[in-house]
Amino acid sequence: MNTSLVAVQSILRSFLPDIRGYLHTDGYQGYHSLPEDITVVGCWAHARRKFDEAVKSLPKGKAKGSSASQGLAYCNLLFEIEQGLAEKTAKERYNERLKQAKPVLDAMFAWANSKTAAPKSALGKAFTYLNEQWPYLTNYLKDGRLELSNNRAERSIKPFVIDRKNFLFANTPKGAKGSAIMFSLIQTAIENGLDPYQYLTWLLKNTNKADLKNPDMPEKLLPWNAPAGCRTK
Repeated sequence: MNTSLVAVQSILRSFLPDIRGYLHTDGYQGYHSLPEDITVVGCWAHARRKFDEAVKSLPKGKAKGSSASQGLAYCNLLFEIEQGLAEKTAKERYNERLKQAKPVLDAMFAWANSKTAAPKSALGKAFTYLNEQWPYLTNYLKDGRLELSNNRAERSIKPFVIDRKNFLFANTPKGAKGSAIMFSLIQTAIENGLDPYQYLTWLLKNTNKADLKNPDMPEKLLPWNAPAGCRTK
């Protein structure tokens, strides 16, 4: 194991010392050595992307009926099932996934293990990703609250990834910490149906005159306690 990966795993353990339950991530190997009471849930959007890239790598007219297209079709079917379960309760979604998605997953796994492809080809990389990530990709079946992909999280951090190119001090530890705090506040506001500008304005005004040594004060400043004027609806 390379030293950078060991360092990342150490940071993750220190960053998530009290986390229990499920952790939704991409396929980065650093997440796969966390304590046993953390269940890593993989991302099917990443698995699908591999097969989509394999389809696009084929010569024109060769995609139809190919193994790459079959793999992509399996992934698409899983996403179609999820769309049909969007309005279900977590318990209903759990039960329906076992009825609808698990047979597809079983069939896909058996199919994938019957195929071969050059390891360095796009299709070979898709099969490798699928096989290596399979235990994590199927963990979403364990709880109806879990999602098929971590796209929501990735969409949330995308503004930061784009904006940091324009941040003069983003390449320093203090700059990174400041950016992380600000974007965490903004994205948390959005997730709670708040207008980020209105919420930050309210937050800064109240923080300025609040007794921050009072242990009850932070709770009063959280997004779900913001006034109606901060809400987008």
